[in-house]
Amino acid sequence: MRKSRAALATPEPASRQPAFLPACPPSPDPFGAPPLIAGEDGAAYGEFLARVTAAVAPADFFEEMWARDVVDLAWEVFRLRRLKAELVSCAADEGLERLLARTLQWDVAQELARRWAAREPRAIKAADRHLARAGLTMESVRARTLAARIEEVERIDRMIASAEGRRSHVMREVERHRAGFAQALRREGEIEDAAFEEVPPAPAGEAPRWDLPAAPAPAPALCR
Repeated sequence: MRKSRAALATPEPASRQPAFLPACPPSPDPFGAPPLIAGEDGAAYGEFLARVTAAVAPADFFEEMWARDVVDLAWEVFRLRRLKAELVSCAADEGLERLLARTLQWDVAQELARRWAAREPRAIKAADRHLARAGLTMESVRARTLAARIEEVERIDRMIASAEGRRSHVMREVERHRAGFAQALRREGEIEDAAFEEVPPAPAGEAPRWDLPAAPAPAPALCR
């Protein structure tokens, strides 16, 4: 049995059409959720975003997107700086162990550093006593820890520099966007000014005639 052309052209009902893509509910934020990790303060991020947005005063959707990029990249820089400081703090027992090993046997220094990291009061006093005998302080421990983890610290510094460079690039994009928009406005104003032609006033007592043909252009002078 053949179907008519009208029947063939009639689309299938929506219920019969295959759903290739799932229906996604509309998001209140077109840029998605804030890029926060566990332990970060969402309220602080929201306040930071609000202050940057107020300072930038985005004029269109593109500037709103770039303002969000600036906030996210700056937040990433803050996070990396905190993590770098935390890395040195949580690895302080490694620096302490290497300093204690100068005057103690290696296994004794290792055990004392382990108990010091567990914050045992007797181990903390013993470590301070051994450091004082060697003329060292906790600042010495942090410096030795930094030397032990210098590769990780330098990698974090490169990540910070990369995020700061991307943030500066976004800010330059905003400046170029605004400069281009201002130039477009100026060009539009020049076009509108050129569209209007001044008409000389009519002689006294004579009404202006708008239907008169334009005066012919003067004939070019002949060269002799």
